[in-house]
Amino acid sequence: MKNLLRLVPYTFRYKWQVILGWVCVIASAASIMFSPLVVRYAVDIGLKPEEVNGSLVLNGNTEQLVMASLLIVVLAILRGLTQFGMTFIGESLGQKISYDIRNFIYDRMQRLSYAYHDQIETGQIMSRATQDVENIRMFYAQALFRTLYITLMIAIGLGGMFFVNPTLALVSMISMPFVVWRSLLFHKRVRPLWMAIQQSQAELTQVADEGLNGIRVVKAFSQEPFEAEKFRVAAVKQADLNLRQAVYMAGNAPALQGLGMAQIALTTGIGSLMIINGTLSAGDLIAFALWLTTLQLPLRTIGMMVNAIARCVSSAERVFELMDAQSAVKDAPDARVLKDVRGHVRLDQVSFGYDGSDSVLSNVNIDAEPGKVIALLGPAGSGKSTLVNLLPRFYDVTGGAITIDGNDLRDVTIESLRANIGIVQQDVFLFIGTIRNNIAYGRPGATQEDVERAAKAARIHDFIMSLPAGYDEWVGERGVTLSGGQKQRIAIARTLLLDPRILIFDDSTASVDSQTEFLILQALQELMHGRTTFVIAQRLRTVMRADEIVVLDLGKVVQRGTHAELVKQEGLYKQIFDLELKDQEEALGEIAAARAVEPERAAVAGGAE
Repeated sequence: MKNLLRLVPYTFRYKWQVILGWVCVIASAASIMFSPLVVRYAVDIGLKPEEVNGSLVLNGNTEQLVMASLLIVVLAILRGLTQFGMTFIGESLGQKISYDIRNFIYDRMQRLSYAYHDQIETGQIMSRATQDVENIRMFYAQALFRTLYITLMIAIGLGGMFFVNPTLALVSMISMPFVVWRSLLFHKRVRPLWMAIQQSQAELTQVADEGLNGIRVVKAFSQEPFEAEKFRVAAVKQADLNLRQAVYMAGNAPALQGLGMAQIALTTGIGSLMIINGTLSAGDLIAFALWLTTLQLPLRTIGMMVNAIARCVSSAERVFELMDAQSAVKDAPDARVLKDVRGHVRLDQVSFGYDGSDSVLSNVNIDAEPGKVIALLGPAGSGKSTLVNLLPRFYDVTGGAITIDGNDLRDVTIESLRANIGIVQQDVFLFIGTIRNNIAYGRPGATQEDVERAAKAARIHDFIMSLPAGYDEWVGERGVTLSGGQKQRIAIARTLLLDPRILIFDDSTASVDSQTEFLILQALQELMHGRTTFVIAQRLRTVMRADEIVVLDLGKVVQRGTHAELVKQEGLYKQIFDLELKDQEEALGEIAAARAVEPERAAVAGGAE
């Protein structure tokens, strides 16, 4: 009931539509259940039987019969129109409310922090936003008005029965407690089963989503049979649960139908005896038979309505779990807009841990003055990516503080903070669409000149122009049609187009070759001027250009300084340099020497000519 009541505000957005639906429900139920009274009138008055010479003769009244027939036709037309209105309004209401809920869910998912998305599976979100919302829509389309419709039909029918003959009405009600008991028992059994079905559906969606997104890994390791078996197991579980549900449904409907037919037989038998005894008219018994026959469908539908309500309650519970999710990172009530950013970033005794676990970062201090380049270096798991994720408040620090120009990040609005930070992440994501749209993602109103300027700075313009459609070339899902280096340069162009005061490059040259890296860094060197930049990189070119290198290990700063300073010290930096970077330095030396020889060769060749 709590979850159903929470749907009321969504319903009241369309209160006039709901009111019109209720009018249709009342008119439809009344037109159906008053029809037996008209038939009773026609039989007992229009076809009034009289005893003549010991025989029963019908003394017909043509005028009354015509009036009764016309009234029955009018009621039938009214029933058709109002049932159409009830069905149309219910479907329209369901579509509008499901539209509102889906939009709310998607907006909420977009605004939740990284911490939430780290914990929930994508398949769970997709299942709740689609299948569970669909169950809520079906409740409005089929159960909301129909439940009131059935209730009114039963109330009007029983009222008519007691009006005609209270004794026979009591007899006709004998099966009612059994129907109610059966419906309650059905509800008790089916509700947890529907919860299990919806959870199984989410798991099935998750398995399919994972297998399709990782199809290249699957094929690379020849694991198609393993993935197929994993999906088969999830599908079998889903099928078994649905089969159990079908068994409950199949057993419930015949039981209710059997009770209804037994009730009609009992009422007809006792009513016939009452006619013989002169305590009941033929018209009365026909009216009772019509009422009971008409009530059979509503009585049998009780189980379906209970089922629809149970599915709605179960789905609403799962949907509201998403809608109630709170972001661990959100604006303070008095948050202010971050303006006129110079880019002075300070990390003061910063510590961080996921969900109260052991600290990933511990007492980190960094003072990045405006325009400085800070390189973060360290082995895998040292906390480099975590540190840069704290700057745009993807997560909040659990200890210490981060400030920009003296403003604590928690005291400014998230929107204004991120508007001043440009990020090129390690895992590049491109959207389905044109290359232009991907570059202009952060600035949809950017001109073609702005887009091209950013692309040229990222050394990707020439490649784009070589494509058949140029900037209108279509990018496949996740940029599958592009190489890693091409995607990386498009992502860099996307960030540069924002013209932020603070730049973050999370190992952004890891997927490019040395020549491409050289071109990118050549452009970035000029673009970094006047901007505070944090770089995670393993390439020596990037490290050597940094104003300060911060070496992390197990979440702590173990060394800091310039390349020239650190390479002379014993410690982790020298170890990394010897193991990973020294070869790069030697290769750079050889390249530089080769380039120095080229002009000499050209001069010699020119003299020979």
